[in-house]
Amino acid sequence: MKLIYFAWVRERIGKAEEVVDLPAGLETVSDLLDWLRERGEEYENALQHPEVIRVAINQEHVAHGEKIAGASEIALFPPMTGG
Repeated sequence: MKLIYFAWVRERIGKAEEVVDLPAGLETVSDLLDWLRERGEEYENALQHPEVIRVAINQEHVAHGEKIAGASEIALFPPMTGG
């Protein structure tokens, strides 16, 4: 699965995107965020407050309870701010 990181999520993880093989048992966006946080200090730092991370599956924004089965691309974004 292709994971894409934007803005400060990308900066803290240290890469713009990666292709990963997800372990069995990951069903939802929330499960994915929990698994990513276990992958190392940079992921833990970027995702220390997973509730604020916005997620898109195949370029559509989704809630953290959304199932990830069948997704080819998941993007993670920091909270959006106005200006």
